[in-house]
Amino acid sequence: MKPSYLTEEALSTFISAAFAEDIGPGDYSSLSSIPEEKTGQARLLIKDDGIIAGIELAERIFKTFDPRLQVELLVKDGDEVKYGDIGLIVKGASASILSSERLVLNCMQRMSGIATLTHRLTEKILHTKARLMDTRKTTPNFRLMEKWAVLIGGGVNHRFALYDMVMLKDNHVDFAGGIRQAIEGSRTYLKANKLDLKIEIETRNLDEVKQVLEVGGVDQIMLDNMDYATMREAVAMIGEQYKTEASGGITEDTLVDVAECGVDYISMGALTHSVKSLDISLKAF
Repeated sequence: MKPSYLTEEALSTFISAAFAEDIGPGDYSSLSSIPEEKTGQARLLIKDDGIIAGIELAERIFKTFDPRLQVELLVKDGDEVKYGDIGLIVKGASASILSSERLVLNCMQRMSGIATLTHRLTEKILHTKARLMDTRKTTPNFRLMEKWAVLIGGGVNHRFALYDMVMLKDNHVDFAGGIRQAIEGSRTYLKANKLDLKIEIETRNLDEVKQVLEVGGVDQIMLDNMDYATMREAVAMIGEQYKTEASGGITEDTLVDVAECGVDYISMGALTHSVKSLDISLKAF
């Protein structure tokens, strides 16, 4: 089942905007060099080992541009692929294939890179209860696909945007005048506006964790930039009262140690902001 943010409207809007950006009034390279009646076929070549993501989107992109194109999917999203594999075959008007090519590749290369990294890191912490989670550190206007790729790679989506969860970060707390004021103000606002949203609050030390436990009224507590000993103590203090999330500068080298502190979630902005794209190309044959 697709996540709620992957609506028909959202996907159509993204594809339309991306084509408008890339093609504008026309792909004059293809239109000028290839006869309108010319047909052909091309293969999606995988040139890296990893997890494929965006294959379903690729089919949609091709058919949005030209419904007459025939697309045969040879792998599915989430499959492990290796160098030399073929992801799909597309057949039809040669100019349509070429006009669609770059958008398909741009999406699939980045999405597959994200899914590959997410899968690799998730495998490292399977012996713990921690789940790997993304953040809002995404590419503007491409968040839809980046968060989808995290899911395909086996990760968990955090909130999609500012409107679907209340997250009280350190600046919110400081501007509000303290933890109690931030939590109680948020609860009052949600009730007054009939909003059913979860509340998460960031804590920077054990004293702030203690304050949150005294105030209550949240769903999740973030443990930000804590050393391992402090994080383990915070997890013990919280117990089963609230879900916990470790955040702040976590890398592949420190991931396992953080997971073994007993947190429920680990958020890593690097899943989407520092990923290496998978090498994929489209070749006529």
